[in-house]
Amino acid sequence: MVACVLACLCAVACSRRSTDPSVGGNPNPTRAPESGKPATFVNRVWKVAESTGMSPGQLVVFLSDGTLVFASPFEKPALGTWRRSGDSLTMVEEGIPYRTDILSLSSREFRIRSHNPGGFVETRLVPAEESP
Repeated sequence: MVACVLACLCAVACSRRSTDPSVGGNPNPTRAPESGKPATFVNRVWKVAESTGMSPGQLVVFLSDGTLVFASPFEKPALGTWRRSGDSLTMVEEGIPYRTDILSLSSREFRIRSHNPGGFVETRLVPAEESP
């Protein structure tokens, strides 16, 4: 089932593009060394490598239309939303908005810190096709 979800996410992510800076734009002007293009976290399938609150191996996708997708081999896929606001994100899961700081972004790694009611959750994501 996770392979099916991943295939669908990849197809959707590759087919969608947005010029709306509130959702799809580059949150960080960091350049990806191999391509010279700005690094982006949007429309990429990310895998949790390390986290203080998420399961390693969980897949996360920030689609350009503002949809947030979580998939795991151990749980049902979950949907949320996200939007960019300045240098941070707001991630909405189960109707609850969480301010999320972008700590670093490159083509090989995306680090975020979510401000959850129980404390901070720091997460290091890597492209899903790479090992953590």
